[in-house]
Amino acid sequence: MYGLGTDMITLEFVAIWFAWLLAGGSPGPATLGIAGTAMASGRGAALFFALGILAGSAIWGITAALGLSAIMMTNVWLFELIRYVGAAYLGWLSIKALRRATTQKVGQAGTPFSGSARVLFAKGAAIHLTNPKAVLGWGSIYAIVAPADANALMLLNYFGLLFAGSILIFLGYALIFSSERIVAGYARTSRWFDAIFAGFFGVASFKILTARLQ
Repeated sequence: MYGLGTDMITLEFVAIWFAWLLAGGSPGPATLGIAGTAMASGRGAALFFALGILAGSAIWGITAALGLSAIMMTNVWLFELIRYVGAAYLGWLSIKALRRATTQKVGQAGTPFSGSARVLFAKGAAIHLTNPKAVLGWGSIYAIVAPADANALMLLNYFGLLFAGSILIFLGYALIFSSERIVAGYARTSRWFDAIFAGFFGVASFKILTARLQ
């Protein structure tokens, strides 16, 4: 019934997909861990750490897709509730980014992790598997992008599209923050990035809320 076609990739979904990228790329345990590891231990260590984070994210994403599909079949009202929770989550990200933009010291970033490739992978996976906001993020984004009658296959298709964005963000962090020139540039402009994040998340949250009130 639901395939991965152009009917899923609407302009609204593209906008939300970019919001997903910004949410994933905004400072948090995962991104700061990758950045810190890249700066302290190099690109290889950061890539293994990022792959572990992606593994944990995939587990939460698939679990949320299958679980949400089962819930939606019998409790459509809960779908609407999760949609509003997703809007509130974006609003919280906006406030958090705004606070960083106005209070954080310039250049402050990174939480280094160390160990063998296997240990770094396990630490990365553990960060996402023990972070309740990760599964909340997946559940919220599904509720925002998918129709109320979405089945497991459709949600898994959305998972593939969204997870592709996560791959770009997390592996991108490992590559970018292993470059001293990029790190120096980010240190000078981090507040501007946070201000942009705050505005984007705030607008996205408002759009989701008002769209459901029409």
